[in-house]
Amino acid sequence: MKSLRMGALAVLTVSAVALSMTGASAHDPNTAEGQAAARTFLADHLPADRHAVTGQAAGVPCVNGKADIYPCKNVDLLSVLPLSSMGGGNGNDIWGWTDPSSGKEYAIVGRTNGTAFVDVSTPTAPKFLGNLPSNGGSSSWRDMKVYKDHAFIVADFITGHGMQVFDLTRLRTITTPQTLTADALYKEFGPAHNIAINEETGYAYAIGSNTCSGGPHMVDIRTPKSPKKAGCVAQDGYTHDNQCVIYRGPDATYRGREICFNSNEDTLTIVDVTDKANPVQIVRKAYSGAQYSHQGWLTEDQRYFLLDDELDESRGTDKRTKTYIWDLASLANPVHTGVYNSPATAIDHNQYIKGKYSYQANYQAGLRILDVSNIASAQLTEAGYFDIYPAANEAKFNGAWSNYPYFASGIVLVNGIEQGLVVVKPNLGAVEPPPAGGKFENTTDVSIPDAGAAVTSAVNVTGRSGNAPATLSVNVDIKHPYRGDLTIDLVAPDGTAFRLKGTSSDSGDNVITTYTVNASAEAADGTWQLKVQDTARADTGYIDAWSLQF
Repeated sequence: MKSLRMGALAVLTVSAVALSMTGASAHDPNTAEGQAAARTFLADHLPADRHAVTGQAAGVPCVNGKADIYPCKNVDLLSVLPLSSMGGGNGNDIWGWTDPSSGKEYAIVGRTNGTAFVDVSTPTAPKFLGNLPSNGGSSSWRDMKVYKDHAFIVADFITGHGMQVFDLTRLRTITTPQTLTADALYKEFGPAHNIAINEETGYAYAIGSNTCSGGPHMVDIRTPKSPKKAGCVAQDGYTHDNQCVIYRGPDATYRGREICFNSNEDTLTIVDVTDKANPVQIVRKAYSGAQYSHQGWLTEDQRYFLLDDELDESRGTDKRTKTYIWDLASLANPVHTGVYNSPATAIDHNQYIKGKYSYQANYQAGLRILDVSNIASAQLTEAGYFDIYPAANEAKFNGAWSNYPYFASGIVLVNGIEQGLVVVKPNLGAVEPPPAGGKFENTTDVSIPDAGAAVTSAVNVTGRSGNAPATLSVNVDIKHPYRGDLTIDLVAPDGTAFRLKGTSSDSGDNVITTYTVNASAEAADGTWQLKVQDTARADTGYIDAWSLQF
């Protein structure tokens, strides 16, 4: 039985309240939990921000951790187009379209009262082209995707909204902003929370609708202006978001099949939808720490899946943004291998993977970019960020709702709830100065098996000439209910091991302390490792975080 269900049709019993909500998800108002969530979203609501940054030919570079008013790292600001300049309301989801005839890039910007279309081919001077009004009312939850030069748009809790279809080639001839109309309207569902499209097959998946028990409502959109219902995925009920692909990953059993990876509130649920009339659920897999399985994305080799859980920060004591890492070597038995803990304290929302980076829109923490190169070792590292909500980093529903990182130009679109369209350009090849004070840290959790083999967590040290100091500080945060079971070593880049702690009869909890090591014979630059082993049975724990202070 699922612990939390989303209300796709009605967000609040009083529609006037619903119209003003700026939240993350349409929680069922018929439950005490849903009513509490609605109150939380309302408390976080802020007026739209009118701060604009446009007209600077080179944008605003990220220098000394700032671009204009925004904290940043390896990401430059190109422009900000406030909501007031493209139809008003508050922001929500976003997608992009590249015109195949001209190469021009366009933003498709979701808002509470409609969808804005913006020419971003000159990213420092975005041009608002027009607004497609919402079909039947306002909604805090609007989503859109693109297939064959058409946008497909859904909205939650609007009874008769359906799926709007808009021919994007119409944007080619627009010179002044105008009110637009849909080219077609699909009416086999009313409200829907999200939409996913498999561009390779030409099928759309409306999710969180008032049909299919809230599971994926499959639509044949191969002829975009004539969408046709293709089937339902209802076995596991409400789906909050998903990604559907022609599978080419490591599990030979399913290669060549169309597979959907569903974030289903408290599980990762994988479904074979090759036969739309008879979808087959492959697995429904729970995970430790689940509060609300929100959204996730596959690595490009389809071996790994990164999942974000929307409520684990606000409900937990540790407010750091968490990313759950899954190994999908077997689709029937996905394995949760680790958790990345961001240094930022904010709620995660939507992420997309391009190449070796995951681009995450994490509400008050803004756009966060993670390097997934070492995902096989359950290791993620932050490569850059752009915080569009500089006022705070808290587990609240403000700031970055979603992002679009797939343009050939390398620009990234971010849609802010209060901020509107923020256009940025990552500079991930930049050489950064050493961290202030010489601190190098790894905050990714590593599980320590009970009476098992030693595990390691790595820290890469760069920009430090010469050898390490004779007073190298090793800051350790290990969660374990019986610390006497643990041995802990620091391993230098050349393999030299320094014993930090041996086994003992100490029955206390956790190892949270700082060790001093004479590492003056070791080169500072390189990969240092914390090596931990549990030598006795009955207790398990994990490396929470550790750092080196030079």
